[in-house]
Amino acid sequence: MRLAVVFIVGFVVSTASWHAAAHVFSQPLFARRNYRGIDVPVGVGVLLAVSAICVEAGLSVWDRLFDEVPVDRGARLSTMALVIGFSLFGLLDDLAAAGDDRGFRGHLRAMASGRLTTGGIKLLGGGLLAMVVASTSGEGDVVRLVVDALVIALCANLGNLFDRAPGRTSKVGLVAGAALLVAAGSAESALLTGVVAVLGATAGLLRADLREDLMLGDAGANVVGAVLGIGVVLTCAPSTRTGVLVVVAALNLVSE
Repeated sequence: MRLAVVFIVGFVVSTASWHAAAHVFSQPLFARRNYRGIDVPVGVGVLLAVSAICVEAGLSVWDRLFDEVPVDRGARLSTMALVIGFSLFGLLDDLAAAGDDRGFRGHLRAMASGRLTTGGIKLLGGGLLAMVVASTSGEGDVVRLVVDALVIALCANLGNLFDRAPGRTSKVGLVAGAALLVAAGSAESALLTGVVAVLGATAGLLRADLREDLMLGDAGANVVGAVLGIGVVLTCAPSTRTGVLVVVAALNLVSE
């Protein structure tokens, strides 16, 4: 019941946020041409972070009002850190990306020559943020820490790579999120409160995304991927996480 309420609140907040802030994203700063040659505002995915923060604020007040000590508090804060960080890195890339240094190879070439692209900042900052968040699970050795961080970071990048057509990242993310909830079961699913808040917010923007009224951009696509990654880290066994790493790494390589 709690997760259903969180999903619905995330949905409502993101839908309301889009309607309230549409005029902000109508400014030329946000205009980008999509695959069909239509100018669409990019970076609207930052509203996923806004919605997740609203949900978390509401949950924090609820916990204090009823003197509850939630078992999911640490997981929620870890997820929130990822959401805010990847949203900021993604928004920077959405608004300030320039040049031909695209993809892992392009960003790494730029770094090797002493330059940091916006994508390079996202790659470096997002990778380090993923490691910090993965360390909060408090289990395993350094190898496990690196594996878990890579799961988060590569899932975040995969979310971006799926973002090539209206609603694609959102639809894939919602299906993957549903599968994660089923796999987690009732015991572990409580750790996915923050993930569900983002998925609800994603669903709230899906209709406008499909109508080509907005683009999530890296500010949203990376967030969707990252929260699925932390969901895997929080709820899955080490062997499963390693298997997920192999799959997402292969998908990243193929997509690049």
